[in-house]
Amino acid sequence: MARSLLRQVLVIEDDIETAEQVADCLRMNAYSVDVAENGEEGLNRALAADYLVMTVDRLLPRVDGLEVIRQLRGRGISTPALILSALGEVDDRVRGLRSGGDDYLVKPFASREMLARVDALARRSAAVVKETILRVGDLESVRED
Repeated sequence: MARSLLRQVLVIEDDIETAEQVADCLRMNAYSVDVAENGEEGLNRALAADYLVMTVDRLLPRVDGLEVIRQLRGRGISTPALILSALGEVDDRVRGLRSGGDDYLVKPFASREMLARVDALARRSAAVVKETILRVGDLESVRED
């Protein structure tokens, strides 16, 4: 089966058990998944490939999850980010969303809820089509990114 980048999700999670559970749930629901075990690896993967959605643990080694999102947003990468975190106070959730996260889910969470949130972000992400139109006289060229 060919890997579809249209259904590609990046999971950035340092807890191996949580990463496997998230990845398995997504794979069972027709997503292709890449897993990064720390913030630096996650940032590098997100910069090197196009993802439909990414899940980002808040507390990561090397580069904090919120810093990963801030750096991606600063470089113009708008891949929807679902923050997964054990930090569940209102201030924590607000900080995550204001750092560029699109949604925030507190650990422990139900896999069905995580999947529903990824699906919702994926629908939004897939609906955004980047289009460049070049016109010269009567000629027109359209390029979709």
